[in-house]
Formats: sequence, structure tokens, C-alpha cells
Amino acid sequence: MTPPKITVYTKENCPFCVRAKALLARKGVPFEEIPVEGKDELRTWLVEATGQRTVPQIFAGERSLGGYTDLAALEQAGALEPILRGEA
Repeated sequence: MTPPKITVYTKENCPFCVRAKALLARKGVPFEEIPVEGKDELRTWLVEATGQRTVPQIFAGERSLGGYTDLAALEQAGALEPILRGEA
């Protein structure tokens, strides 16, 4: 399986964004960070795609993984690794 591209939508000075990026970095997962400040169209798309107004918003390919607490919960449950490998 091909690992999905991981994308993290963030804002500057966001503690949950920092935590999400740190979790992915600890796991050695490459990711693209996309800042959303001043990008109203992007923010609108994120709300439509995820139903959430908060950041970070983390995607594995086209799949929304949610925010930091969702990512941490996946990690704690042992469900994050298969997603990152493209197996789930």
C-alpha cells in the first residue's frame, strides 16, 4: 500500500497545531502544513469538508482525521499507524 499524503491545516500560535505537528514528527511522518490565516475560501472549504471551524484539521489523502484530539485518540487506540501506512 502507498502511504497517503498527510496535510495539516494550521494557524500561527495555535497550541493544538503545535501538538499535532509534534505527534506526526515523533512518528517520523512527513506532512504538508498549510496555514489558513487570511484564506477565507480555504477556511470555508475546511468547514464544508469537515464540519469543523477549528484548527488543526488533519487529512490523510482525502480522508479527514479531525483535529489534534482526534489524532491523539487514533494514536492511543492503535488505529493511526494503519491509516498512515495506507492500510485503513
